[in-house]
Amino acid sequence: MKRHPSFTPGSPRLPLVAALLAALPALAQQSPPADTGQIETITVTATKRPQLLQTTPIAISVLNGAALEQDNVNTLAAVTAQAPTVNFRTNASNKDTALFIRGVGTISTSPGVEPTVSMVIDGVVTGRPGQATMDLLDIDRIEILRGPQGTLFGKNASAGVINIVSKAPGKDTERYVDLSFFQGNERRLRMGASGELKEGMLRGSISAMTAKYDGNVTNVFDGSKVNGYDRQGLRGRLEMTPTRDLKVSLIADYSKAKDTTPTGVVTNTTTTAYATGVVTQNPLFAAAVAPVVPAADNRQINSDTGTDVADVNSGVSAQVDWQLGSGLQLTSITAYRGWTNLQHQDQDRLGMVYKQFAGTADVGNLAFRQISQELRIANTKGSFVDYVAGLFFIDGKDNERYERDVTRCANSVAVALPSGLIPCSAGTTTVDNGIAVYGTHNKSASAFGEGTFNFSSTLRGIAGLRYTSDDLSYYHQRTATAAGIPGVGATQPELDGSTSKHAFSGRVGPQWEITPDVMTYLTLSRGYKGPAYNVFFNMTTLQTNALNPETSNSVEVGLKSMLLDRKVRLNVAVFDTQYDNYQANVPDLVNGAIVTRLINAGTVSTKGVEAEAQARVSSALSLTASVANIIARVKNFNCPPGAALSCNINGQPLPFSPDWKTNLRAKYTMPLAGKLLMDFGADYSWQSKTNYDLAQSPDAVQPAYGIFNASVGLASTDGWRVAILGKNLGNRSYATFLQNSGTNINRYVPRDDQRYFGVSARYDF
Repeated sequence: MKRHPSFTPGSPRLPLVAALLAALPALAQQSPPADTGQIETITVTATKRPQLLQTTPIAISVLNGAALEQDNVNTLAAVTAQAPTVNFRTNASNKDTALFIRGVGTISTSPGVEPTVSMVIDGVVTGRPGQATMDLLDIDRIEILRGPQGTLFGKNASAGVINIVSKAPGKDTERYVDLSFFQGNERRLRMGASGELKEGMLRGSISAMTAKYDGNVTNVFDGSKVNGYDRQGLRGRLEMTPTRDLKVSLIADYSKAKDTTPTGVVTNTTTTAYATGVVTQNPLFAAAVAPVVPAADNRQINSDTGTDVADVNSGVSAQVDWQLGSGLQLTSITAYRGWTNLQHQDQDRLGMVYKQFAGTADVGNLAFRQISQELRIANTKGSFVDYVAGLFFIDGKDNERYERDVTRCANSVAVALPSGLIPCSAGTTTVDNGIAVYGTHNKSASAFGEGTFNFSSTLRGIAGLRYTSDDLSYYHQRTATAAGIPGVGATQPELDGSTSKHAFSGRVGPQWEITPDVMTYLTLSRGYKGPAYNVFFNMTTLQTNALNPETSNSVEVGLKSMLLDRKVRLNVAVFDTQYDNYQANVPDLVNGAIVTRLINAGTVSTKGVEAEAQARVSSALSLTASVANIIARVKNFNCPPGAALSCNINGQPLPFSPDWKTNLRAKYTMPLAGKLLMDFGADYSWQSKTNYDLAQSPDAVQPAYGIFNASVGLASTDGWRVAILGKNLGNRSYATFLQNSGTNINRYVPRDDQRYFGVSARYDF
C-alpha cells in the first residue's frame, strides 16, 4: 500500500519563531486587574465596528480563544460542541465539508455552489467551505452570528457567519510556549511572541504550531493507524501607526495539513430504504470486508489504498483604518487567499478486488485562489444616525482535476470462495479510468449600508440594505478509457456556461433598552445565496442548468440582559426563517428521463429558541449554559412527475440539525499557598438524534448522545500552567457523519470517539 510522505514534529522547523522569541525582551511584571465579581464585558465586531455584545441587536455566541486553547479545541469542527446552534459536516476530504447554523448549510460539494454559512478571518471573507478546516492559531475570539447576515457580510451568509478574530499585538512584550500530549500518540506544540517593536509606531506578533496524531482507526490490511493528522501553521501580524489618525495592519498566515481520514468506516452491511422500509442484506460485502466486523462502534477498516488529504491554506491582508476627522473613519481591507487540496480515496473500502466488487480509487487535485477588497466608512461619534456603509468585491477562481481508476475482473474463472466471493484470476484484470478537468470563476460586487437611528436614549431603529451583483461561470471536460464503466462515465465533450444575477438583502427593526442592563430587539432580515452550477466529476449535458439564487426571510426577537448586579448574563433569541429556492441534489425529470442533479428543490424552514446564560457564582466559580431547540424541516419539496415515493420528504428534518442541543460548563479556581492556583473545569454537551441525509435514509440517523470532559490545572502567577485533561469520560461512541454507500453503511469517526487523557503545559514569559 502506498503511503504519502509526511514530516514528524520534533525536528528544528521553527528557526524564525525561535529567533524572534529570543530577540524580544522579557515581559515586565504587572499586577492583575482587580476582580469585581461581575461578568466580563465583551466587545464584538458583528456590525463592522466595535460594539458591546449586550447592545448589539444580533444573536451572537462568543467563544474565548484562550479558553479554547486550554480545552485543546483547535478546529471549527471541534468548536461546534460548545455552540448548540452550529454543526459541522465532515467527510474524507476537507473540500467536502460544510458549516451549518440553525440547521441550514451547504450539502453540495460542487465548486459552483457557495457556502450558506460564511467564515470571516480578520475581516476577510473566505469563498469555499473547505477553507474552514484549517487549525485555529492565535485566536482572540470566535463570534458566531446566527441567522441571515446579508446586510453587512454578504451573499454567502444567508444562514449566519463564523467571524474569527485573531489576537492583536499589545504594547507589552508577551511570549509563550504551549505543549500538550494525549493518548493515541497525539502531540501539539504552539509558541508565539508579541509586543512593541518601535515605541508608539510599530507592534508585531508571530505564532506557530505543529501537531501530529497517529489516529484512532486501525487498517487491518497492514496494521497501520489512520484517521490522524500531521499539521503545521505560522501566523504573523504587524500594526503600524505612522500618525495618530492612521493605523495599518498587515496579517499573513500559512498552514498545511495531511489528514488520513478513511472514506468511511463500515458499521453495517444491511441497508434500509426510505420510505418503504425494505431491508436489503449484503452478505457478499460483509465477507469481502472481513476480518473487519461491522458495528456501530467499529474502528477498523480493510483498505489496500492509502486514503489521505493534504491541504495548504495561506493568505495575506492589509487593513487600513484612517480617522478622517468629524467623527468619520475610513477602513480598507485588501486580501488574497489561496487553498490547495490533494485527496486520495479508496471508494470500494476493500482490501482486494473480486469479480463481484471492482476496485475504485480516486485522486482529486484542487487549486483555489481569491482576491477581495472592502472599503467602508463609519461615523465614530454618537449622533442621531450611527452608520456604516461600504463597497465590496471578491474574485474567486477554482480549478480541479479528478481521476477515478476502476479495476475489474468480470471474466475471472477463479474458484469461488466458501462465502461466494470470486477472486480475480490471472490475465482477467482490466483497469479503466476517467479524468475530469473542471472549474468555476465567481465575481461578485456589492454596495451596502446600515444605520442605527437613535430616536431616544432607549429607543432605536435599525435599517440596512445591500445590493449584490454576481457573475458565475464554469467549464468541464471528461475523458474515459471506455464507455459504460460504472462510476467512470463516458467521455464528455467540453461544457461551459455562465450566469449573472442581481439581488437585494437587508434587515430592519426596532431596538429598545428596557433598563440600562436589559435590551430587546425585533428584526426582519432577508438573506441571499448566489446562483450555482453542479460542477463535479460525473457532470453531463443534463446538468448544465444554472440554479437560481437561494433566498431567506427571517423574523427574530431577542432579549439581552445582565442580572443580579451584572453577575448573570442571560441572552435569548426566538426566530422563524424560511428558505426559498433551496439548492439541493434530488431526482429530477430532464427530457423525459429521471436523473439526480442539483436543483432549486423547494422551500425549507427553520424555527426555534436559543438561550445562553453565564453566571459568576463567586470569585472562584463560573457557570455557563447554552441550549437550542431548532426545528429545521423540509416545507415543500419539488418532486418531478413520476418520481419515486422516496422523493416526497415534506415535513422531514434537514440534515445535520438535531432538534435539541445543549452545552454546560463550569470552572472553579482555588488559590493555594504562595503564588499557586488550582483550577477545575468540566463541560457536558448533549444533542438529540440527528439525521445526516437529506434523502432520509433510515440508516443515516445518529442516536442522541452526550459527551463529558473534565480538567484539573495547576498554575503560578509566575506565568506557567500544567493541566490534565480527560475527554469523553463516559466513553460514548458516536458518528459525525453516517452515509449509505449502497452495499453498506459507513461512519466518520471523531477524535473523541472513546475516552482518552492528556496533559498540557504552558509558559508565558
